[in-house]
Amino acid sequence: MTTSKILKQTKSLAKENINKNWLVVDAENIVLGRLASAVSKILRGKHKPSYTPHADCGDNVVIVNAEKVKLTGNKLEDKVYYRHTGYPGGIKSITAKKVLEGKNPDRLVRLAVKRMIPSGPLGRKQLSNMKVYVGSNHPHEAQNPKSLNIKELI
Repeated sequence: MTTSKILKQTKSLAKENINKNWLVVDAENIVLGRLASAVSKILRGKHKPSYTPHADCGDNVVIVNAEKVKLTGNKLEDKVYYRHTGYPGGIKSITAKKVLEGKNPDRLVRLAVKRMIPSGPLGRKQLSNMKVYVGSNHPHEAQNPKSLNIKELI
């Protein structure tokens, strides 16, 4: 037997061979960066042995209690998020504390995960598989999501 016949083939998943699971993550008292890192890995599918870089093979993730996420050190007061209105001199800033106390505290989690996923069409598709909710209720009970303990992963 020659060595060329023994070489192993790398398996690449096709779109129809991908099975996606639904997972629920409780963000209460979990550090924001560690949560975002674990969730982005799950969204991309890197936790699966069948990971394919060019396909959306990650799972669907539902994050609940997004307003109870934890920031370490002085990040609550010192971390500043910037945006621009598009007009000259239109830079706006807001601290992490004001975001969490505002009407959309889930934006903190969304932005942290978004910045850990590659930009481009595939990254946007993978990011659409994440649902973030304030509070412990979510409308995805019909998908029979499994509970995932992030503290065990990090």
